[in-house]
Formats: sequence, structure tokens, C-alpha cells
Amino acid sequence: MYLTKEKKEEIFAQHGGATNTGNAEGQIALFTYRIAHLTEHLKKNRHDYNTERSLVLLVGKRRALLDYLKKKEINRYREIIKVLNIRK
Repeated sequence: MYLTKEKKEEIFAQHGGATNTGNAEGQIALFTYRIAHLTEHLKKNRHDYNTERSLVLLVGKRRALLDYLKKKEINRYREIIKVLNIRK
């Protein structure tokens, strides 16, 4: 399994607190980790269309959270895209 409980806790601890797993930064960081994993999988398995669809949906969810964060608090948005190295 690529995402263990410990790894998930580590991601949330780095980006928004270990107890608050619902904040935008933690969710964006988790989505970014999953997107990176699926991207590597698709490099090896080009014809896995179900994973490709899942990747597109995940990118859309992350984009929606980033748009929300940009609208509400621009400084938090700028910080998270800088830390996670996400293109605007």
C-alpha cells in the first residue's frame, strides 16, 4: 500500500496540524501526494484509463480547493503553492 496511516499523519502534521485533517492545506498536500503517485503509475502503465480518469478527478478536486483558498485567504494560497511546488 502506497499510503500508510503513518504517512498520512505525517502529511497532515506538516501542512496544517495533526488533529485538523479537514483544513484546506492538509487536503491539498494529500491530493498532491496522491497525484504524484498516480502520475508515476501512469508513466509505467500508459493504457490504464481508469487510473487516468481518477487522476483527472483528483486534479480537479485539488484545483477547487486551491481556488477556494485563493478566494478566502490569498497568503495561505501563496504559501501552499510555494511549499508544494504547484504550478498556478
